[in-house]
Amino acid sequence: MTPTTILERIRHLFASEPSEHLDCINDAFRNGRLREPAQPMSDQELARAIREFRARPVSDGTIAKLSRRFVEVRPDR
Repeated sequence: MTPTTILERIRHLFASEPSEHLDCINDAFRNGRLREPAQPMSDQELARAIREFRARPVSDGTIAKLSRRFVEVRPDR
């Protein structure tokens, strides 16, 4: 599966609106500025990357965006 296809799937799963970040990554793959790694990550590298990601604080903007989504999706009782 190409990186562009993977990014499109991620966009459909998580992004309900256009994402400049995903567009930037997609453009970098298309223009050759970003390349797939020669080897996939090892389980240890992936675990370390996940730990580092989870250790970072969540931004106020992200929390507000998720809160709005929960309110919009909430079924009426």
